[in-house]
Amino acid sequence: MSIETVERRSGPDARRILDALPDWFGDPVAVDNYVAAAEDTGYGSIVAVHDGAVVGIALTRRHFHESAELHLIAVHPRARGRGVGRLLVERVSSDLEADGCVMLSVHTVGPSFDNAAYAQTRGFYRKVGFTPLEEHDGLDWPGPTLILVRPLLGPRRRSGISPAPPRVAIPDEECRPE
Repeated sequence: MSIETVERRSGPDARRILDALPDWFGDPVAVDNYVAAAEDTGYGSIVAVHDGAVVGIALTRRHFHESAELHLIAVHPRARGRGVGRLLVERVSSDLEADGCVMLSVHTVGPSFDNAAYAQTRGFYRKVGFTPLEEHDGLDWPGPTLILVRPLLGPRRRSGISPAPPRVAIPDEECRPE
């Protein structure tokens, strides 16, 4: 599967992908908000394209020069499991590193909320280098939100001043709050 990542805004593609993922994006208001963000220049937008069709999308928000949030990442079900999500995370990380960003965060449903789809999501984030930081109730929704972080190399670290720590995979059950 040949995938290209490009900077592009596309609310319609975001809606098509999110509508195909009801286990993750079943709230119509949340979908509308993500679609609006996909068109908003306040967010970075990278899409994954296969044979001319958008099969994945990643939106980022830069809160500070040194840090950014992966606001949304979604891959169409027919393209899942083929490295599209990893490719999007690596492209986003590379672009942010080149601009001096040293930390990327992401929010997802926390492990204290038993849900198979979000257990897959947390596993994916760990596989691409994110580390669980903390879980809070009522942060992004009434239930638990897990914040994960991924250190980026950034210009200072690439020069050898401060090497990035090794990335470690942590089993989902070890991420549960005490």
